[in-house]
Amino acid sequence: MSAMWQGCLADTDYFELRSSGGYDYGVWVTTPPGYDPATTPAPAVYVLDGNWAVGMTAPLIVTQLDPMQQIQPYIQVSVGYAGEEAQHWARLRNRDLVPPGEPIAQEFIDAVEKGFQAGAMTREEADAYLAELSDTHADTFLSFLTAELHPRIERDYGTAASGHGLYGYSYGGLFSLYTWLSGSTLFESVGAGSPGVVSTDSQVFAQLEEMGDSQRAARLHVTFNVRELLGDLAVYQSVTKNTATLLHRLTSRSGAVTSAILDETHVTGLQASFLSYLRTCRAR
Repeated sequence: MSAMWQGCLADTDYFELRSSGGYDYGVWVTTPPGYDPATTPAPAVYVLDGNWAVGMTAPLIVTQLDPMQQIQPYIQVSVGYAGEEAQHWARLRNRDLVPPGEPIAQEFIDAVEKGFQAGAMTREEADAYLAELSDTHADTFLSFLTAELHPRIERDYGTAASGHGLYGYSYGGLFSLYTWLSGSTLFESVGAGSPGVVSTDSQVFAQLEEMGDSQRAARLHVTFNVRELLGDLAVYQSVTKNTATLLHRLTSRSGAVTSAILDETHVTGLQASFLSYLRTCRAR
C-alpha cells in the first residue's frame, strides 16, 4: 500500500483474489498495533462491503489499546470488489450477500424506483441493481470466505486457531444472519447490523424453522436504528420490524443472541453498529 494510504489506514495491506467461481475480490487486511503472529496470533474478523466499510471500520482497530474498554486482539479482513468491478460494488453485493431464493419485496423495488426518480441512479443502474437480486448466491460467497479466503489469511498472517468473527451491515447483515443460521463453524461471533430482512418471507425465517430447537455455538449480535423505524421510508420500516420479529423468536430460546437499538439512520449506522459488535462480542 502507498505511503499516503498507510497514513489513512495504518498497518493495512491490500491484495486481490480471484474466487474459484471467477469473481475478483479486493481484500484489505488490518493488523493489530504491534502485531507479532509468532508470539500472539490473533483471530480474524471478516467485514463485508469493504469498498464502503473499510474506511469507517478498520480505524477502530485502535480499540484494542483503549484503556477504558479494551477489545480482544483481532485482524480485520475487509472484503470488497476489485478492478473495474469495484465501481459497481453496490449492486454486486446483492449477488453475494443475499440468500438463494430471497424474495424481492415491493418496498425494496419502490425504494430503488424512488432513487431513480430522485436522480440518485440512472434507469440502467436501477435495472442492473434489481437484476442482481434475481439470481443470488450467499451460499457460494460463504464458501469463498471459509474455504478460499480464510486459508490464505491463516497462512499469510499467522492467525489464531479460533475466535474468528464476521460482521456485515444492511445486506451484509442479512448475510451474517444467513451464515449464523446455517451453522457455519468458522465464526465464533457474528455481527448483523440493520440486516436487510425486507420481506416477511425472507429465507432467514425458513432457516429459523429448519433450525428447530437446536442451538448455535456462535454468538450473534444484532443492531438496528431507531430512525429507520420512525422514518418515512417503508423499506427501512420493514427491515426493523422484520428484524425485531426474528430477534423475538431467537432471544426467547437462545442466550447467545444479543441486540442493541442505535440512534442512527441506515446510512450513518455502520460504524456505530460495528463498534457495538466489538464491545458486545469481543471485549476483554
